[in-house]
Amino acid sequence: MGTPHRAFGRWIVVFLLQWSFTWRSGIVEASHVVHRDLQSVSPSTIDANLRTGYHFQPPKNWINDPNGPLYYKGFYHLFYQYNPKGAVWGNIVWAHSISKDLINWIALEPAIYPTKPFDINGCWSGSATILSDGTPAILYTGIDPNQNQVQNIAFPKDLSDPYLREWVKPDYNPIIAPAVRVNASAFRDPTTAWLGPDKHWRVVVGSKWNKRGKAILYRSRDFKNWIKAKHPLHSMARTGMWECPDFYPVADEGRKIGLETSMHGRGIKHVLKVSLDLTRFEYYTIGSYDLQMDRYLPDTALADNSTGLRYDYGNFYASKTFYDAHKKRRILWGWANESDSTNADNAKGWAGIQAIPRTIWLDPSGRQLLQWPIEELEALRGKHVHYTHDKILKSGEYLEVKGIQNTAQADVEVEFYVSNLEKVEPFDYAFSTDAQALCKIKGADVKGGVGPFGLWVLASSKLEEKTAVFFRVFKAGDKNVVLMCQDPTSSSLSPDLYKPTFAGFVDVDIKKTGKISLRSLIDHSVVESFGENGKTCITSRVYPSLAVGSDAHLFVFNNGEEDIRVSNLKASEMMRPLMNGS
Repeated sequence: MGTPHRAFGRWIVVFLLQWSFTWRSGIVEASHVVHRDLQSVSPSTIDANLRTGYHFQPPKNWINDPNGPLYYKGFYHLFYQYNPKGAVWGNIVWAHSISKDLINWIALEPAIYPTKPFDINGCWSGSATILSDGTPAILYTGIDPNQNQVQNIAFPKDLSDPYLREWVKPDYNPIIAPAVRVNASAFRDPTTAWLGPDKHWRVVVGSKWNKRGKAILYRSRDFKNWIKAKHPLHSMARTGMWECPDFYPVADEGRKIGLETSMHGRGIKHVLKVSLDLTRFEYYTIGSYDLQMDRYLPDTALADNSTGLRYDYGNFYASKTFYDAHKKRRILWGWANESDSTNADNAKGWAGIQAIPRTIWLDPSGRQLLQWPIEELEALRGKHVHYTHDKILKSGEYLEVKGIQNTAQADVEVEFYVSNLEKVEPFDYAFSTDAQALCKIKGADVKGGVGPFGLWVLASSKLEEKTAVFFRVFKAGDKNVVLMCQDPTSSSLSPDLYKPTFAGFVDVDIKKTGKISLRSLIDHSVVESFGENGKTCITSRVYPSLAVGSDAHLFVFNNGEEDIRVSNLKASEMMRPLMNGS
């Protein structure tokens, strides 16, 4: 993906650049939000007031999609879409940072930037593949002189350099151009390639035809000459453009071990994730990969459309996974954009962060994926407090978590026990595929039966400002439905901010377990939350005006009629890692 993405809320999205024309026998149509007056305005000062402390970001300017993450000769590499000249989208290059631990990062020179006819108008998103001989290869989308989206390849100039500082783009690019009946302005973001038992490499490129989203499949024997398959790996009607597709294997039966992207066979399922240009969120399915037919078949029990499963039900987009051969795991990266205005981004001199990398694996039920912050993050935990005695919160009660000072940069884990479900609210099935709409109506300040209960984070001392992360339990026939929400509607006194509620349902039998867990990573202007050990994840960007730095507070609360027992609460201040020289 190379186009900018922003949740504008009450702002009107103004499409300043639109065009449509016919390319070969296909219709080409594209729209981009472009701020030409700002895209090359270098910030004179940097407002560090709400910059994150331990999330990935460069010292200044705009970033978006994570690109081509890989592990090579002892270093993790992250490339990402970056504007070196300003804090809004434009002038996009592949910025490059390296790390030994996925937490401390050193910035290098950009790896890929427009230099050739096949990418002269843009070097957009893509992926990295480790070839059979150990050579890394980057596949990325270039924008050619005709504004067509084409797929290009780049290789390291010096394979002995563990930093992979220089990359070479062969003159035989582009290696994949849009063919007949391929939308040349909706043809981007190649996946990590995989090698089949027939020794043919395969790669998927995101696309659409009319409103049908497509994962177009290509094959190659030599990773140079690619042939389009007769049919896509998968497609779905009425889903629109499929940006940033990702396709990879996972071990079944809940095994946490990651699998190299080319693995297949017994005991393996596959995941297809797509980022929806129409809605600006992602969904994924779990299913089977038919090697003979080269088709992906989602499990029939899963929704294969915008109501389907998501990695994250909040501000999380253009995600990319990679196989970490060093620790035998699959790591997920995702972009969390700002949700304030373009003028605000320009004024503060920076925009966009990457969410904390997550280990991802298949739940033992086979119904969904599980995610958890990488274990290395725990090395940043500093001063901490552990509440070993349970606390009963009655209706309307709340408790401030004390013992640490910097709750604006913290890692919090807590368990909530529900002993009585008698007063649980009835579930309205009209919301069965729209948890966000339900959360908007049943927010943190709306008293319920069992819940809302959870955390108030980035809260001011008198609670004029607070972001709520909470659960709410409903009754649906003989089962219970558990809603998880992040509600930032009271997160700031500023009247101009976009403050959407985000929500997802949690696959937990709370009547059987009697409890539900929550972990929240709080970092000044972002809150990443993981419900029930990573079953439901929500990321929000928030911009408090009072609850800033040492003035931020942390509370547990219960706004339901039934008592809630708070147990095993741990809160840690998070130290600041080395972050790209900032």
